[in-house]
Amino acid sequence: MFKIHRLLVLSALLALGAPVQAEEPAPQSAMQQSAEQGDAKAQAKFGAMYLLGNGVAKDEQKAAEWLLKAANQGHVEAQMIMAALFDRGLGVKNDVKTATQWYEKAAAQGNTSALAILGRNPVAKGGIAFNYQAMRLSAAKQIPTEYAKKILLTK
Repeated sequence: MFKIHRLLVLSALLALGAPVQAEEPAPQSAMQQSAEQGDAKAQAKFGAMYLLGNGVAKDEQKAAEWLLKAANQGHVEAQMIMAALFDRGLGVKNDVKTATQWYEKAAAQGNTSALAILGRNPVAKGGIAFNYQAMRLSAAKQIPTEYAKKILLTK
């Protein structure tokens, strides 16, 4: 009985003490450092985190700033998100011309969603009448969230 009591007291004391760990940078701060050093993938992830409010407070302006840096370096998912952000005016001023330029850049890399939004999807040609404007607006609502999730899931 005495051994069990001692064991319980020892366990309680250990539980109250702070665990001793080697100091390692938090994954977020390491990613932020990479992003600040110009790593497009880290910039896109950081932007996606701000866009979704994943691990940080949701902030569309900060999301747009980080995603723009990645998009300027050719990160296709960031280009798609920037296009949608400009189409909707989220975190940036609404600008359809700039949105189209970002869709063009993503399409140049073979992004099928961008090709479809621009009306260059060969599957849709010759088919039923298709309203590209309505499809673009619908896509602009879904792209930021879906592509941000995709960015966060990549390693």
